[in-house]
Amino acid sequence: MKAKIEVENLNVWYGDSHILKDLSMKIPERKVTAIIGPSGCGKSTFLMTLNRLIDLVNGARVKGKILLDGKNIYNPGIDLTDLRKRIGMVFQKPNPLPKSIYENVAYGPRIHGVKDRKILDRIVEKCLRVVGLWDNVYDRLHDSAFELSVGQQQRLCIARALAVKPEVLLMDEPCSALDPITTRKIEELIRTLKNNYTVVVVTHNMQQATRISDYTAFFYLGKLIEHGPTQKIFTNPKNKLTKEYINGRFS
Repeated sequence: MKAKIEVENLNVWYGDSHILKDLSMKIPERKVTAIIGPSGCGKSTFLMTLNRLIDLVNGARVKGKILLDGKNIYNPGIDLTDLRKRIGMVFQKPNPLPKSIYENVAYGPRIHGVKDRKILDRIVEKCLRVVGLWDNVYDRLHDSAFELSVGQQQRLCIARALAVKPEVLLMDEPCSALDPITTRKIEELIRTLKNNYTVVVVTHNMQQATRISDYTAFFYLGKLIEHGPTQKIFTNPKNKLTKEYINGRFS
């Protein structure tokens, strides 16, 4: 198993509150890793440390190392624009830009210097095809993204993240606002994305974790309790807390 990301002794504070505590784990390349655990255990905070969105949180302090392909992303002089290009993020609620469908996908490549319209056209079509939107929107690319359904908006946000060719895709509860049919479509998409990307998904839905992930990490009170192949975590957890959580004995 080749690790794309290695987390070493990660600690995070918000002011005086110690949110993540001595967390170490490896995230394998081109696999889906699910992060599970009750509300408030640090799952979303952990995601934000992986592309340094945590830097934007007032009062946040980070200690430890996060290695991306062996290089610490918290070293001085790290180019955050380049880092967030390599590690994209999709949030819990769809957040399309107040632009057309086309411009939502083209926005990132434009920011990174792509000006040729033919190249942008190809990027937009490819990314919309990957997320299964192209057939629905090819004839209305210049309509507002807000005219799409919530599920389509979420797939558009995934297409927007993919347009800058990331290596890692972080997804924070990407299905929580979606109906069951759309959720299944996003889950199918996540399973195919691992062919080209390393995917880390935060989810409260343990059934979803078993459906989409290769590895699962269980967080509790800011600590990593257990981490391993999803099948082993859910069928034979080593830790009593993991077993209790999986069996629904606490939320």
